Amino acid sequence: MTKLAPRQVDEFLARPGADVRAALVYGADLGLVHERSKALLGAVAGDPADPFRVTVIEAADLRSDPARLADEAAAQSLVGGRRAVHVRSADDTGTGRFRDFLANPLGDALIVVEAAELTGRSTLRRLFEAAKNAVAIACYHDDTRSLLAVITELLRAHGLTASADAKAYLVDSLGGDRQLTHREIEKLALYVGAGRADDANGDTPRVVDLAAAQACVGDSAVISLDDLAYAVGDGDLAAVERAFMRGLQEGAPPIRALRVVARHFENLHLVTGLAGRGQPLDAAIKALRPPIFWRYASRFRTQAGVWPTGALGYALGRLQDVEAACKQTGAPDAALAARALLEIASKSPIRRGQRR
Repeated sequence: MTKLAPRQVDEFLARPGADVRAALVYGADLGLVHERSKALLGAVAGDPADPFRVTVIEAADLRSDPARLADEAAAQSLVGGRRAVHVRSADDTGTGRFRDFLANPLGDALIVVEAAELTGRSTLRRLFEAAKNAVAIACYHDDTRSLLAVITELLRAHGLTASADAKAYLVDSLGGDRQLTHREIEKLALYVGAGRADDANGDTPRVVDLAAAQACVGDSAVISLDDLAYAVGDGDLAAVERAFMRGLQEGAPPIRALRVVARHFENLHLVTGLAGRGQPLDAAIKALRPPIFWRYASRFRTQAGVWPTGALGYALGRLQDVEAACKQTGAPDAALAARALLEIASKSPIRRGQRR
């Protein structure tokens, strides 16, 4: 087997073949790592928490008992059916033990191995990508398209849909971690009240509007990132550093921070462009969808009134270039993002006391 392409993952999670003896699930989105690991365990054992068919092992415990992996893989279920072995918190120190197992796998259990982010040089990742009887499943943070699909599906499961404004707000507000997305949508469903999960009889799903989305999904890392975006626009270097670090601490990846700031500058660019063609500034701001959150309305108008269109275009290009650089294997993404954000903030007309 090999590293599964994104289009292959869902099919494999639902039906892992008997020829696959071990699956490495790894990546920066630890919530998605855990979600996909549970899906694999459930596909094999029915219930990922079934103690008769699922054995959980911490990777560190295999160091003192290397034979345990093979023993658990060979063990028979007391209630019948294929077993699974869930190895958590694995890293490159365990590569040798997994290599030995894959070279001579005993029994028929599926070994599900969870790991955090692994670079292309990782020996564990390279082992699973090269082995014919193993797969590697990468778990990256949701991009805009995949996050919208996740949000839509989670809402549908609660018999809900969302207005265009609410969807845009939810996409902007979530995505740092799949488990966080699940929790926030569940909280939103409780707030709104579940509708009909099955609308086959023509029942219309209950609609989540922007006000409900803002009322419920407002205490995640995106608040830090919104603060970051406005700090960049204000040219407040100290606030940029504080908000960026807070976002990282709350689980928002650097690329997510860049995208939130880019979204803010796209709105500024659109508004200043319309104002430059004769549309009143307030009317241009009012036309934005989703609308600017009331907490930031005054600061947005101030920034829109002073940032030149050309400077906004430069900032957007810089953010796009840095995001591409951050995606390169082994890139110091946090350092690259922080440097770019501080550079853009330093050019703020507000910081320089200028006006257009």
